Amino acid sequence: MWDRLLTDCHVMTMVPRDGDPLGLVRNAAIGIVGERIVRVGRRTELAGTQAREVVPLGGAWVTPGLVDCHTHLVFGGTRAAEHAMRRAGATYEEIARAGGGIASTVAATAAASVPELVAQGRQRLHALARGGVTTVEIKSGYGSDPSSELRLLNVIRTLARSEPMRVVPTLLALHALPKGADRAAFVEQMIEELLPTAARLGLAAGVDAFCETIAFTREETERLFEAADRLGLPVRLHAEQLSNQQGAALAARYRALSADHLEHLDEAGARAMAEAGTVAVLLPGAFYALQESRKPPVDLLREHRVGIAVATDCNPGTSPMLLPQLAMNMGCTLFGLTPEEAIAGMTINAARALGLAQEIGTIEAGKAADLATWRIAEPAELGYWIGLAPERRIYRGVDQ
Repeated sequence: MWDRLLTDCHVMTMVPRDGDPLGLVRNAAIGIVGERIVRVGRRTELAGTQAREVVPLGGAWVTPGLVDCHTHLVFGGTRAAEHAMRRAGATYEEIARAGGGIASTVAATAAASVPELVAQGRQRLHALARGGVTTVEIKSGYGSDPSSELRLLNVIRTLARSEPMRVVPTLLALHALPKGADRAAFVEQMIEELLPTAARLGLAAGVDAFCETIAFTREETERLFEAADRLGLPVRLHAEQLSNQQGAALAARYRALSADHLEHLDEAGARAMAEAGTVAVLLPGAFYALQESRKPPVDLLREHRVGIAVATDCNPGTSPMLLPQLAMNMGCTLFGLTPEEAIAGMTINAARALGLAQEIGTIEAGKAADLATWRIAEPAELGYWIGLAPERRIYRGVDQ
C-alpha cells in the first residue's frame, strides 16, 4: 500500500520524451511511499490503487521542487548604499577597489553573532521556500580566514539540520582577498589549512572560487582545484563574469559540476564544458543589478548542448533576490531562454549542477518526493509570473 496518492493533477516530469522537453503528463497521479516517488502516470492508470491518503489537487500542475543551485545566503548586513553608487555610475570594480563590495560584507558578517546569522539565513531560506524551492545551495565566502569560514560553514550546517529543505553547503574558499592581506600567504592558508579542515569535518559538499581580475587568478584557482580533487570534493567556479579568464575551460578540465555567470564565455570554454558535462549556471539577477550589457552566449551553449541552469545568486551586493520565479522570468526576458529552458534551469539542470540528478530534479520512480504544486493553466506561466507562489510544497513526501 502506498502512503500517498496525489491525483487530479498535471505533471511536468522533466524527463524529456517524444520532442516534449518537459515530459508532460496530463490528468495524472503520483504515488509516494515514505520519502520516495514510486509511480507517475495517467490518473486512469493508477485508479484503484490503495493508498493511506489520497490528495486531490484540483487540476493543479506539479513540478519537481525548485532547486536554487547558486546562493550566498548567509551573510551579515546589506549593501544598499552600493545601489546608490551604481545609480551614480560606479562600476563593480570601482566599488570593490573603494573598499565596498565583498569586503564590506565580510566585515558586516564578522560583526554579526552566530544566532543572528542563523536567524537571518533562516528568514531567507523561508522566502525561497515560499517560492517553491525545496533544495538550495549555500556558499561560504564571507570570511577573511579559515576560522571565520568554518564559522559560516557551521551556520550553514545548523540551517541544514533545522530546516526541512535540502541544503547543499559549498566552501567558497577563494572569494575575495582581505584588505592588506599577503596574497600568497592567504591563498596558501585557505588551500592548505581551511580546505582539509572543512573536508575532515564534513562541512562542505563542494568547493568554489571566484576566478576574475578583481579576485583570483587561474593559477591560484587551479591550485585550489588540485587540492579539492585530492580530497574527493567536486568543484564549481564563478567564471567569465566580468572578463574572459578561461575559467570555464579550467573548470571543465577538473570535471567541475558547474561554471557560473559566463557573460564572457567563448566557444572554447563552451566546448570544454560540453565535453566535461559541466553545467552552465546563469545568474540574471547579478546581470540586472550590475546593469551589464554583455549577455551569456545562450546560443553557443545550445549549439554545444551544455546544460543550462538558472539560480537567484542571492547575495547582498549584486543579486538581493529571494524570488525563484523572478530568476526564471529574467532568464527568459533578459537572456532569451524559452520558458521550458527556464523551468529545466531550476529543476533537472540545477540538480545536475549540484551533483544531485539521481536524487532530485525530475518526477519519476525512485526520486525524492520533493514537489511543488502550482495553480496555473499552462507550464509557460512559471516563466511568466513574478512572485507566483506554489499551492503546496512537499518535502520528502510530507506537506510543509
